Amino acid sequence: MSYLRRIEKSLEELERQGLRRTVKSTSDYARGELLDFSSNDYLGLSVHPEVVAALHGARRVGSGGSRLLAGAFEEHDRLEGELAALTGRECALLFSSGYHAALGAIGALASAVQACWSDRLNHASLIDGIRATHLARHVYPHLQFAQQRRGGEPALVVTESLFGVDGDAADLPRIAQALGPDDILFVDEAHALGVLGPEGRGLAYEIRDPRIVVMGTLSKAFGAHGGFVAGPQVAIAYLQSRARAFIFDTALPPAVADAARAGVRLARDAVAARARLSALAERLREGLTARGYRVPSGMGPIVPVLVGEVEPTLELAERLRRQGINAPPIRPPTVPEGTCRLRVTLRADHTNDDVDRLLAALA
Repeated sequence: MSYLRRIEKSLEELERQGLRRTVKSTSDYARGELLDFSSNDYLGLSVHPEVVAALHGARRVGSGGSRLLAGAFEEHDRLEGELAALTGRECALLFSSGYHAALGAIGALASAVQACWSDRLNHASLIDGIRATHLARHVYPHLQFAQQRRGGEPALVVTESLFGVDGDAADLPRIAQALGPDDILFVDEAHALGVLGPEGRGLAYEIRDPRIVVMGTLSKAFGAHGGFVAGPQVAIAYLQSRARAFIFDTALPPAVADAARAGVRLARDAVAARARLSALAERLREGLTARGYRVPSGMGPIVPVLVGEVEPTLELAERLRRQGINAPPIRPPTVPEGTCRLRVTLRADHTNDDVDRLLAALA
């Protein structure tokens, strides 16, 4: 049997289980033909005139190489300065994506510890970064690090701040209190930055502890693309020399860096948009509860609509789509078996009527 036939059989099995993924064009809801609840563009900045103008005003498109070769530009330096200030850290380092930031930083920081502790529901990029190390691994029950850790060897503790699928948040101050003196806390702020914390600075901003290293993306609330890691100056200097996903990857295009910097500045000042997001999320959670849905406790713009099994989740998503609403189904391996859901994400440019239309369709 050829490898293509073996792959075909695997695809057939995925289809049978309802787990086959296919890419669907976003042009239908970009044209307004679908009411979209799938985007991580929480503040709607990807289409903001200032962000678009910054992209168009760039002197060049591609960077031409890694930052350690020909790909280092002042646009990168300016953006890293903004990101360090935003997160309250000494320095920041850009990567071409959040995924690369996770792989590069975790792989490099692993050399400073002897074990890793990871939240059970961490994003795949964090899990892949951990798997690539040779550390002893401990996967702790969701949000329960402080209850699990009782001393031990120096460890890298990895968690999201706002979890991107469940919409709940880690108790970062409590985790920090449970750290050992030689531990590192690696916090993925991808879904919190721009949305939560003072001026959208994230949930780790007010914890000034050199053991904390923050990761973030530029592709969500900031409306652009790319990833970064921020922390103590010596840690960031080490990543420049040891993070393979930084050393060997082509640098972020300078045009995108300038667009991201505009997004960061706009997000910091988006007080009204954050308040609107919070009100919309409360409206949706209350409406779902009133209609009999199980609504996990959470904060921010990510609201899971729990269904359970694969087939009814796919059927519900398809029914909504026929009513002009896009709310993507989330299935294993993204979530554990039996916890399939629609992942509803709200944006600042949604309205009360949009939320009510979704609730009416779900009823």
